[in-house]
Order: sequence, then C-alpha cells, then structure tokens
Amino acid sequence: MFDRRAFLLALLILCGSSIATAQQTLRLAAAADLQPVLPPLLTAFHQQTGIQVLASYQSSATLATQILEGAPFDLFLSADMSFPQRVITAGKADGAAPILYARGTLVLWTRNDSGITNLSLEALRETAIRSIAIASPEHAPYGRAAQAALQHSNLLAAVQSRLRIAENIAQAAQYVDSGNAQVGFISLTSALTPRLRADGHYIAVPAQDYPAILQGAVIMRGTKNALAARRFLDFLQSPGIAQTLANSGLEPVQQAH
Repeated sequence: MFDRRAFLLALLILCGSSIATAQQTLRLAAAADLQPVLPPLLTAFHQQTGIQVLASYQSSATLATQILEGAPFDLFLSADMSFPQRVITAGKADGAAPILYARGTLVLWTRNDSGITNLSLEALRETAIRSIAIASPEHAPYGRAAQAALQHSNLLAAVQSRLRIAENIAQAAQYVDSGNAQVGFISLTSALTPRLRADGHYIAVPAQDYPAILQGAVIMRGTKNALAARRFLDFLQSPGIAQTLANSGLEPVQQAH
C-alpha cells in the first residue's frame, strides 16, 4: 500500500510539473523590426519547449519606456544596444551590458508601380519624389540609422520637408507599401517578407553610411521566468535559428559577454 501511494504521489508530481511547464508564459517586448520574423520562431519554440511566448511589438524606445514605468515583461529584444542599456542602468534588468543577438540592415524600398526606376540615395534629391517614409529617429534605431545615412550623403536638408515620420520601422514599411509614401527607409526584415517582395524592390543602404544596427537583449531583474528567457535567447542564437534569422534579414553576430 505504501509503495502504491508513493508511486501515485510521484506520478501526480510529474504530471503537475509537466502541466506547469506547458502553461509557462514568457512575456516578450520585441522591437518592431522583429515583427516579420519572430511569429513562426515563437511557434517553433513553444513546440520544442512547451513555453508560450507572448510578444508585444513596438519601437525600442516605446518598449524601454514601458519597462521603466513597470510593464511586466520578462525579456526585452531591442533593435539597438542603447535602450536595453538604459533599462540596465535603471536597475530593471540583469547584467552589466545587453546581450548582442543580431545586426540589422537598412534598405531603401519603393513599390514597383511608384514610377521610380533608378532607385538610389542620390535619386532622393529629385523633386519628383514627394514623400519619403522614415521611422522616428527619436524612438526607433532604424530611424536614427536612416537619418545618419541622409546626413552622411548630404541629403538631409534637401529631403527634410518630404519626410513622413513613422512611430517605428514596421509602420514606416506600412507607409510606403500602402502608397502613403513613394519611397521608404525600412528594415531588411520587412523588405524580405513575401508581401513586400511581391509589391516592390529595394537597395541596401551602404553600411558605411550609418552606425551598425547592433541589436541587444536584456532579461528583467526579478522575473520568475528568467530561466525561460535565457532558454529563449539560447534558442535564438542556436545555429539553425541564427541561419533562419539571417535568411530573414538579421545578420548573426558573436554574442557579447
């Protein structure tokens, strides 16, 4: 009788542990350039681990502000290193520096029916191009990169009045894909989506024209899901997933320690 009770107790513990794992939820603050990339990876991670990831996609600045104001995220994937560093400095995240997980690429994109046949940075000087989408330089790292590229090419003053400022890089892609802007500075992750591949074409902005878009992650201090967050970061940096990210427009980088 004792052995049977002990067996049943052990079985209940194992079942309870399995259910708890299956129901574990990781709350993820994700930069807008990840929105075209992450959803299938979150599904794959859930199937592999039983951990569900609920992602909120916004500009890196907006997410950092939400975290500093007490938003209950477990993990922050930013499109740069400065916003997660700000979270660390405020005592809201663990570690001395963000974990480097990817490098982003800035591109200039236009619809196939825009009438722009020779897409280039220099073509932006032409007054026939009346509107240019760009993410907010204050809120979005890709917006800062686009502004830097325009400054480097001595174009900023010439195009300033024609800029259409979006809250984040995903919204900038929406502006130009919908025709609300003729051209747009967007992320390679957006340009490589099936919809934008079909609707338009792009050129890569020369990498030397803007600071590298190094993307960093931090795990929130005191979260009960720290192990799950670490597990998800390891998943993102595993060779197979890193290659998937590369195919989607995010270049793998060596992890910073």
